[in-house]
Amino acid sequence: MTDTIRPGEIMYDAEGQQIHIHGGSILAVDGEYYWYGEDKGQSTPATGRWHSGVRAYRSPDLVNWTDLGSILPAESSDPDSPLHPQTMMDRPHIVRHPASGKFVCWMKVMHADGRQRSWVYQADRFEGPYSLVRPGFEPLGMSAGDFDLVIDSETGRGYYYFERVHSELICADLTDDFTDVTGTYSTHFPHPNPPFVREAPAYFRHDGRHYLITSGTSWYFPNRSEIAVADDYHGPWTVLGDPHRNDPSGTSFHSQISSVFTLEDGRHIALADRWLPDMADDMIYRAWRATEAQFTGGRPDPDIDAIVQAGAPDTSRARHVWLEIRFDNGRPFIDWQDAWRP
Repeated sequence: MTDTIRPGEIMYDAEGQQIHIHGGSILAVDGEYYWYGEDKGQSTPATGRWHSGVRAYRSPDLVNWTDLGSILPAESSDPDSPLHPQTMMDRPHIVRHPASGKFVCWMKVMHADGRQRSWVYQADRFEGPYSLVRPGFEPLGMSAGDFDLVIDSETGRGYYYFERVHSELICADLTDDFTDVTGTYSTHFPHPNPPFVREAPAYFRHDGRHYLITSGTSWYFPNRSEIAVADDYHGPWTVLGDPHRNDPSGTSFHSQISSVFTLEDGRHIALADRWLPDMADDMIYRAWRATEAQFTGGRPDPDIDAIVQAGAPDTSRARHVWLEIRFDNGRPFIDWQDAWRP
């Protein structure tokens, strides 16, 4: 048993096994916490596995986790499935419909044709089984990348924030059953090219205001986060800058935030992945410049290009960086803590 979160250290479950889920989120259900994400336990260059399905854990206190196994298992026999181990499935997000009680899971898949599509599953229980209700599609006709799902607790309406790949961020209204978009949407944070394009949107609400944390677009290399605030889901958004005020590396403590979980008392936890735990700062800085050069015709960096061309890194070695979002004079900040209690 433990009572603390130690950012950047390996996390273990109640049986002493290392937790390998990433691109994760937490959902509170009937007084218990459920943490889920991509199972990266076997995602090494040698195996060629992008993922091993969607895995989940349950906890009464956010620090001691019981393994529930795969809630959307890998489908090794179906190469066309988004759950095939070699399919580039990322960042599953699950919400519970307030009226029907059904659990709706969206995931993004990077397809071989270069387009990114959304797949939607549904279940009566969080643990599943889940059934495919909407196969790979492009919401609003757009190639949809990293995303977050948001349900308004007062109105029951749903919103889908996603990166329109290498372009801008979109906020789209969900249909009443949360399995599609209605056609109503707004556009935000336009940029001409990576690494400036915003991805990995992570939404939370505090004192009635809406907040979005996003990262730049630089492959698995970490970069500086950016937080924005608005008075409506559709904006307009005011950019507040990097919330990591005591991070000398300027790389969100070498991590990328995947989601924000809000506790019952109104505090917020930023869940982040440290994809490259052993990467030196100088390589990370070079990666940002190399990404910009790739899209602007600048000078390439052979060392960075070689890393990217080698394919996905050993994501089984990725670490978790969970930190509290605190407010100082009404402004959100994420400061480093070696250990803390939720």
